[in-house]
Parts: sequence; structure tokens; C-alpha cells
Amino acid sequence: MQPPSDSDIELRLLMEAIYLKYSYDFRDYTGSSQKRRVLHALNQLGLPTISALQERVLREPQLFSQLLQFLTIPVSEMFRDPAYFLALRRQVVPLLHTYPTIKVWIAGCSTGEEVFSLAILLREEGLLSRTQIYATDINPVSLEKARQGIYPLEAVRRYTANYQRAGGTGAFSDYYTAAYDAARFDLSLCADVIFADHSLATDSVFAETQLVSCRNVLIYFNRQLQDRALGLFHESLCHRGFLGLGNKESIDFSAYADRFEALSRAERIFRKAT
Repeated sequence: MQPPSDSDIELRLLMEAIYLKYSYDFRDYTGSSQKRRVLHALNQLGLPTISALQERVLREPQLFSQLLQFLTIPVSEMFRDPAYFLALRRQVVPLLHTYPTIKVWIAGCSTGEEVFSLAILLREEGLLSRTQIYATDINPVSLEKARQGIYPLEAVRRYTANYQRAGGTGAFSDYYTAAYDAARFDLSLCADVIFADHSLATDSVFAETQLVSCRNVLIYFNRQLQDRALGLFHESLCHRGFLGLGNKESIDFSAYADRFEALSRAERIFRKAT
């Protein structure tokens, strides 16, 4: 077996230091993605080595806050992968109507685009008023952006097209106010949203839910951490609850493969089986 490179050793030590100092656990994130983000941070912060970054991070909490923005790069958009939302609308929503109250957990909500997307969908389907949404992430800066609901106006054209392909029943422009090259989304959509810090690597389940949506997060985890996250989702979901994943994610080879059944395999929507 080939020994790890010096940079791989430095990276492992950095992640251990971050966990011990700040309780953020990136130790089971995939190495390639993690390394790419750290090297990008080195370039942007003007530091020569990962070891130099570690030394600064241990002594400067503000620098760790900067590094966290590189380690949790938010990549999202509203109604991303419209077919996923269309499948939710057609196959999951009719079953959600059978519950007197609904709880939804959006894990790894990033800057909130999926939160507003689901809120719009639920409002159009007459479910938002009896739905509690938990939107969680480990990045406090991203969570604050999610709470504000302000997005670049230049992105709204793409969001509008996504919304239409996702089966939107109204005018997307009714959900936001445009000013100064930005779109502020109607905050009443998030009146019953709880934005909270939560780590899939270290924290536990906090509520029983009918739907968990965690998309494009597991791809950054190794197998051990993927299984931990899927275990949290399984524990959180009520009997026959629903799980939505990203289009490059699967449960097929996980420790929970037999605990879920596919409701819409193409769109990565599963239902709790046991």
C-alpha cells in the first residue's frame, strides 16, 4: 500500500485540528473534494502550505471562519433539478395531504434556495400552512443568507425556468420583489421555518419528520459518514416517510439499502420501508 503524501498527511492533521479546536468534523469528507477546497483556500488566503494554514487556524478563530466558507462552498439554485420537484409534487404531495401536520427536514440547506423552493411548492399545494420546515447547515454565514432570502436578480431567470419545469402553478414573479440587482423573496414563505446549525457528522436527530430532503451533500462524504447521515434520516422519518437525495447520490450500497424502497428511482426519492 502506497504511503500517503506529505500534503495528504497535512490535510488529515488540519481536519483533526479543526475538530479538536472548533468541533467541526470534516474528517470523513471525501479526500479529493476536501483537498481541492483547501488548496483553493491557500491560494486565496496567500498561505504557502496546509501546515501554515493549520497554524494560523489554531490561533485565529476569524481565519477559521474564512476557511469554513471554502470548506462548505454553497452550490445551489432554486428548483435545482426540476424533475425532482415535479416528482415531489406528483408522487409525494398527495400522500403528505394525509397527515394532519407535516414536518420537513432540509439537511445541508446551504444559502436557502431549496428552502424557498419547497416552501413555494407546499404553498401551491395547500400544505405550507400546516408544515414545519427545519433547515439545517453547519455554516452560519450560509444560514444567515438563507434567512434573508435575497438572491442575485441575474439568477432569477434561471430560477423561473426551473420553477416552470418543476410544475409551478403560478407566476414565479409573485414570490419576490426586485430591487438593486437583487430579488428579495417573500419572507412569509419561511414564517414556519426553523434555521438551525446541525452537523450530520456529529449531531443527532431532533424531530420526527415526514420528508427529509438532503441533496448534493452525501457526495462529499465517505462511506462511513454517508451511512451515519442515512441513519439519522431513517431515525427521523416517520413510518413510511420520504427521503430525497441528489441526482448523483444513491443508497444502493449503503448500510441502509434495505431500509428504504424507491418511490422514484430516477429522481432519487425513496420511502422508508422498515
